[in-house]
Amino acid sequence: MTDTVETVERSLETQVSQAVDAWLRWLPRWEPATHRGRVAVCRRCLGSPILSAAGLGSDVPHGVQHGLSTRAKAVIDHSVAEYTARNLPLLQAELDQQAARNRARSYRPAEGLEPEFDGLPLDPDPLPGAPFLFTISGLAADSDADVPALPPLSDEAKAALRQEVGLADDYASMVGREVCAVLLHHRIRIQGAVSQYVEPQIAAMLEELTRSLDAPFDPRDFDEPTPEAPQ
Repeated sequence: MTDTVETVERSLETQVSQAVDAWLRWLPRWEPATHRGRVAVCRRCLGSPILSAAGLGSDVPHGVQHGLSTRAKAVIDHSVAEYTARNLPLLQAELDQQAARNRARSYRPAEGLEPEFDGLPLDPDPLPGAPFLFTISGLAADSDADVPALPPLSDEAKAALRQEVGLADDYASMVGREVCAVLLHHRIRIQGAVSQYVEPQIAAMLEELTRSLDAPFDPRDFDEPTPEAPQ
């Protein structure tokens, strides 16, 4: 049992290190968003213990946070999936049925996204008085409606499934704590990359904003006209 736990810990350490490495390779390509911000908060990142362990506070742009939290969550999801396949047959059967149902959908816009976009809303927030003619999420819902629903479960099956879901949740919490513990060892690398690639861009934006506030108008607009020479 001890050997198994140590193997799991080593595997998680390797996977988290690889996730951080991938995020570090992506970070130099990050640029501040210039479009209108969203009203809704990201449930994956808000108050995330993963981001706290990584040392990414609220002063770090959400795009930077999301890229790391999504990669770390993928490590947790992979571990839980392996645990479920080995130990939770009822839950695994339910997941297999749901996966087959998902594959039957003709339109799956939320699948195959890069980590930086995974889990974010598919559509931008609508502008007041300017409704969308259609939305990506609406098209996906229309496609989902054409797929037959999963067969109903008996009360006994529901109770057994809830028990296995609880076990999966407990295991996910345990793995999540281990991932956070590993991330603590990568804090210096993570914060160093933020200092190198993110903070200079934010400082440049603030400097440009300061200049525009100090001089909101082009001074040339107020130049006095040159008097005409006397005839």
